[in-house]
Amino acid sequence: MQKDSLVALDRDHLIHPVVNYRTHERRGVAVLESGHGAYLTDSKGKELLDAFSGLWCVNVGYGHESIVRAAEEQMRRLPYATGYFHFGSEPAIRLAAKLVELAPPSLRKVYFTLGGSDAVDSAIRFIVHYYNALGKPEKKHFITIERGYHGSSAQGSGLTAIAAFHRNFDVPLPNQHKIPSPYPYRSPVGSDPEAIIGASVAALKEKVQEIGRDRVAAFFCEPVQGSGGVIVPPKGWLKAMQEACRELDILFAVDEVITGFGRTGPLFACEAEGVTPDVMTVAKGLTAGYAPMGAVLMSEAIYEGIAEAGGHDLPVGHGHTYSAHPVSAAVALEVLRLYHEGGLLENGIRQAPNFEQGLQALLDHPLVGDARSRGLLGALELVADKETKARFDPALKLADRIFDAAYRNGVIFRAFGDNVLGFAPALCYTGADFERLFERVRRTLDMVRELPDVRAALR
Repeated sequence: MQKDSLVALDRDHLIHPVVNYRTHERRGVAVLESGHGAYLTDSKGKELLDAFSGLWCVNVGYGHESIVRAAEEQMRRLPYATGYFHFGSEPAIRLAAKLVELAPPSLRKVYFTLGGSDAVDSAIRFIVHYYNALGKPEKKHFITIERGYHGSSAQGSGLTAIAAFHRNFDVPLPNQHKIPSPYPYRSPVGSDPEAIIGASVAALKEKVQEIGRDRVAAFFCEPVQGSGGVIVPPKGWLKAMQEACRELDILFAVDEVITGFGRTGPLFACEAEGVTPDVMTVAKGLTAGYAPMGAVLMSEAIYEGIAEAGGHDLPVGHGHTYSAHPVSAAVALEVLRLYHEGGLLENGIRQAPNFEQGLQALLDHPLVGDARSRGLLGALELVADKETKARFDPALKLADRIFDAAYRNGVIFRAFGDNVLGFAPALCYTGADFERLFERVRRTLDMVRELPDVRAALR
């Protein structure tokens, strides 16, 4: 099919996520055709260095034949198996056991979803069911963090604290609350780690007191805030929040959809601080984007509370047609093998200093106010004034212009609307890939800086 025909068909029929529909109609789709390692090729033959792992998910890189073979073999053997009616499949059973083996020791049971949004939505449902089962139906309130992201499902979008996911969707709901982000670059308490941690703990306690301790079900957080601008809290923050939840007698739910599977160094970000959540959601790197899959991991206590409520007769009315899909599970098992036996986790840890140094080196650029990272998850924050940290006027549409310039320079990363540039390179990146990445990023920033209205905005 001719490429212009694909663009027309896309414009006429395909709805894309999180875009302005009219803008997309005007500019047309950029069709991606192939990928290998850390690189993509579009329909015009342009090679692109992917610095965002697709959408924070292709952690192993593109083109692993062993993953393709695992999917093919499973498709030939058993392409689908329902989890309903007490049925199951070997790959899903083995994957659940493997995740429990690798996850924090507090997590003993696994429910599979298709991705991160429905994993969060499932977690909410399980938590509500749990407290109803315990005879505590008033515990229905959830607390999250400003700039947090927990998907775009009907309830998860309310836990999310980003305006685009609320506008015209009637969320957040009355039982969904926020506390300030642990945002070192813009924290009102300054950049001292202990002060930031203390402020978050105090804010959580104050919010629980405001709502009522007997009415709060859970606190949800990301170990590093992803779509809110790759905000990296101080080390020790996650552990402190867990301890506060224990003290407050509320569930501690960690969203590792982005941070899981080597993105921040260890397999799960929780490992770095010895955190043992009550609930954990995962997706993205679970299958490295090669097939749809997510999961909710929960404690034995939550599972037992739900199970006992049904006695020996009542089903737990939650399920998905494609939960524990055998092909996705087979893919995930091979991806997990590559993280460990294939050396990808080790390579990600080894390359993290190159990534951090490359980001930090860009602090000398006139547009860059902050550089932050953990493992292979990082960001550059662009400002009009380095001294005051003043943001650029949204009317400049700087994020769109930076993304377009980057594409011309052969690199893809996330350009958020408030002019934070997000990076999530695959764990297969080499030193040469990082050199190429930061050369192209600097060239992109130089191009944008030379635009007359951008130069005029700099102070």
